[in-house]
Amino acid sequence: MFTALLQGPFMGVADYPAFCAAVLIFLALPGPGTFALLTSTAKGGLRAGAAATAGIILGDQLLLWLAVAGVAALLAAWPLVFEAVRWAGAGYLAWIGWQLLRPRAPGQAPASPVRIEPRHYLRQTLLITLLNPKAIVFYMAFFPLFISPAHHQGLRTFALMAVTIAAITAAYCLLLCAFAGVVAAQVRAHHRLARLLERAAGLCLIGFGLRLLRP
Repeated sequence: MFTALLQGPFMGVADYPAFCAAVLIFLALPGPGTFALLTSTAKGGLRAGAAATAGIILGDQLLLWLAVAGVAALLAAWPLVFEAVRWAGAGYLAWIGWQLLRPRAPGQAPASPVRIEPRHYLRQTLLITLLNPKAIVFYMAFFPLFISPAHHQGLRTFALMAVTIAAITAAYCLLLCAFAGVVAAQVRAHHRLARLLERAAGLCLIGFGLRLLRP
């Protein structure tokens, strides 16, 4: 099986190692999900980071299978629907960013766009992922690059790609959470630095919201 992975199409995936590398590179590119993941870990610890990771994976899987079903083509055929999703995503990111930026009275606890319970962090990253219309277009364009028409096995091929994406995302995000947890523990001892980083995260999220509105 290992030889098949390296030498040719594997279960309909034309170049499985290259597919895995492409997924990892895509994850390494900073995006709204990455900043939400880091913020969740800093505020709620590793449990919150793990929940946020689950939200990202769930959102990716939903978008992935919607792309397989051709929803991206439907959005392209209905521009108003596509625009509504874009504005909703931008608005949600801007709202989260504002929660991190808004002024607070001295001694007030750090602002949090959601409660501390892990399920809220899961819901937050799930919504951020689903409300990013560029993600579903990415999946629609990404899949054909790695599918071998001569060896495609239908649902089995897509299932392999879906499971691979979920596994790589889980490993990468949990490692990122572990790193963020260590850094956050050091930052909490320096309140001014913590507030500065919190505001930086807020600006980044608002910036990603504005980027969603670019054509």
